[in-house]
Amino acid sequence: MKKLIAASILALAVAYPTTAQNPPFDTPAPIAYLEDLSSGAVLYAKDADRRIPPASMAKMMTVYVAFDLIKQGKLKLTDTAEVSPETWKKWHSQGSTMFLAVGETPRVEDLLNGIVTLSGNDACVVLAEKIAGTEEAFVNLMNQQAKKIGLSNSQFGTSNGWPDEGRTFVTARDLAHLAKATIQDHPQLYKQFYSRTSYTWGKTLGAGDAITQGNRDPLLGRVAGADGLKTGHTDEAGYGFTGSAEQNGRRLVMVVAGLDSYGGRAEESVRFMHWGFRAWSPLAIASKGKKIGEVEVQGGGAGSVGVVAPRNLNATVPAGTSPKLTGKLVYLGPVKAPIKAGAHIADLVVETPGMPTQTLPLVAEADVGEAGFFRRVWLGMTSLFS
Repeated sequence: MKKLIAASILALAVAYPTTAQNPPFDTPAPIAYLEDLSSGAVLYAKDADRRIPPASMAKMMTVYVAFDLIKQGKLKLTDTAEVSPETWKKWHSQGSTMFLAVGETPRVEDLLNGIVTLSGNDACVVLAEKIAGTEEAFVNLMNQQAKKIGLSNSQFGTSNGWPDEGRTFVTARDLAHLAKATIQDHPQLYKQFYSRTSYTWGKTLGAGDAITQGNRDPLLGRVAGADGLKTGHTDEAGYGFTGSAEQNGRRLVMVVAGLDSYGGRAEESVRFMHWGFRAWSPLAIASKGKKIGEVEVQGGGAGSVGVVAPRNLNATVPAGTSPKLTGKLVYLGPVKAPIKAGAHIADLVVETPGMPTQTLPLVAEADVGEAGFFRRVWLGMTSLFS
């Protein structure tokens, strides 16, 4: 039976250690969350597990489902969908719109731009109907995918986050996790869709001029490296935003929710992200390829395998400090063979007093095949006497 194993304690002391305290930050946002994806450190959390209506931030889940189907080859960007009269009638003027018209056949690519950049409620429903036949069936896919990627405190009742008497709820922590999954699971699609500053679709009545709408993302053009994700607003939810930016190899994901104005959301989002990059800095832990330890292997041609850093690993610490850190090699083991070199099979959990715990991935140093006949016999015999 597998169990969580803390295989070793590693000293990660840095020269001239200093005492570190979390940099101060205060925000008028009732709910706020900031995580450094590069180190796994939660830099700030304010009521991050309270269930809240996500408004249009729920559309990130719709986009994730579509991205996953594209990755699997079950959906293509060039596939087309048809705008039904019923869907148009309900959504052509209900909140944010892409200005789809009855009988149009937009491509999946167009609809994704309409959702991400324009926050089109109509685009969400048309895409949902394209994928699953009905919005209700698509919502089931949303909830299945949410469970699969670990959104433990969220539920979806619509494809676009429109108020639904409380059936749809999320937490700031889950929204950040959804953003992380989008960025890490679908990096090329994320890059393609989430940083567009405007998109043109639809025609004005009368003159028939093309309609161009701007992206409401408050970080784009104001924070270096900003490239996503999604704003949200309803009277019930207030103004919220889930955003991300990458600078010098560090990627942060932030969430604010419950703010009372469009401008307040913009200013607070920029201030929050700037604080994350300026008040905290990376501290080198291990270079790419450095061996950190060994993990036990079950049923393999070898009884253990080394684990190494898959990239240059850094901890996140308050800027200007070099605190003393300790690390634990943690894995769910023994790890069952076969194992491929480069597979993520363990983590380095980095700790220091008064600071957030940080979890860094470790990968297998080499392939480990399944045990041959004679080794299986030997393993069977030794297990009888263990």
